[in-house]
Amino acid sequence: MESTGMVFTASGGQGVITTAIILARAATIFEGKNAIQSQSYGAAARGGATRADILISDGNLYYPKVEEADVFVALMQEGYNKYVNVIKPGGLMIVDPRYVTTGNVNAKILALPMYDTVVKELGKPIVYSVCVVGALIGATGICKPESAISVIKDAMPAAFFDLNTKALELGITLGKEAA
Repeated sequence: MESTGMVFTASGGQGVITTAIILARAATIFEGKNAIQSQSYGAAARGGATRADILISDGNLYYPKVEEADVFVALMQEGYNKYVNVIKPGGLMIVDPRYVTTGNVNAKILALPMYDTVVKELGKPIVYSVCVVGALIGATGICKPESAISVIKDAMPAAFFDLNTKALELGITLGKEAA
């Protein structure tokens, strides 16, 4: 049984919970895998450190939290500092260098300018979290892009579908080029 544990951290309002939900739904609904997604918030819902965990597996899952992450995504320094020790030695870390400076970590680090790319290419930072989904897909192949697009189509406002699709594609490109 192969299972992948991912931990996401960001400031409340940056969309990591949305990111985690998109990935968990893509894995379960469209790829037939099992997934557990959980989340926790800092003292302030907006602006405090937020954490979202996902476990994705071909087999059964029995515990809802990630003890050691295969993948760690950090979009704020406070969350990085608080949760960086969760990554497995040799795991994959994805950070946005606009918000996070990494230290000495035993991981493959991809510093991807996701926020700046979304603002430059699309002019709408509201789709930042979808770009993060794309970067993770591009770097890891954790699910098929079509699965994520199907979730976006079903779960997000139709008026933003084209914009979200473009953000996903930007992220996939960033992830693939860096991996």
